[in-house]
Amino acid sequence: MPETAAVPAGVSAPLRIVVAEDEAIIRLDLVEMLREAGHDVIGEAGDGRKAVELVGELRPDLVVMDVKMPRLDGISAAQEIGGAGLAPVVMLTAFSDKELVERASEAGVMAYVLKPFTADDLRPAITVAAGRWAERKALESEVADLFERLETRKAVDKAKGVLMKSLDLDEAEAFRWIQKAAMDRRLGMREVADAVVAGAAQPKR
Repeated sequence: MPETAAVPAGVSAPLRIVVAEDEAIIRLDLVEMLREAGHDVIGEAGDGRKAVELVGELRPDLVVMDVKMPRLDGISAAQEIGGAGLAPVVMLTAFSDKELVERASEAGVMAYVLKPFTADDLRPAITVAAGRWAERKALESEVADLFERLETRKAVDKAKGVLMKSLDLDEAEAFRWIQKAAMDRRLGMREVADAVVAGAAQPKR
């Protein structure tokens, strides 16, 4: 089984991607868009169950998956993929699916793309998903306890918001700021995040 290379926060290409979409024409268009963007599409699935099997076998860097598919819907498939820590999921959805997909945000769904979509819609979603997945893995390596990990993630998300506003950073840069501050000060990321939110840590570029 091939090893998956770590994807640093903010990296947009090239990634090894599995595509799951039951409509063949949309799937073909999607694969073409991804390959033209420089990514390597290593597997295709027409239903959610096959998607989960492919991801477990191929260990891609990212999964692009439709929310509505036969055998196993995209939400359930994303929960299996994310729950096993296999890969981040970019979910293809329509406006009417918004409430449904929000329930899967903790299960590996790192970004959403609304249908109909273009290559310009896919690119930032892939970048965001890869960056958020790298953050999740960094938090998992620092915090073993699940409850503490969730609390740390909430604190880090709040601190990222403060840093993005005060230093005009994007999401990935804000996370790297917290990570570096934690290493420099020999603290946990949650401690740094709490200090940023409380105003005790003065954000500087």
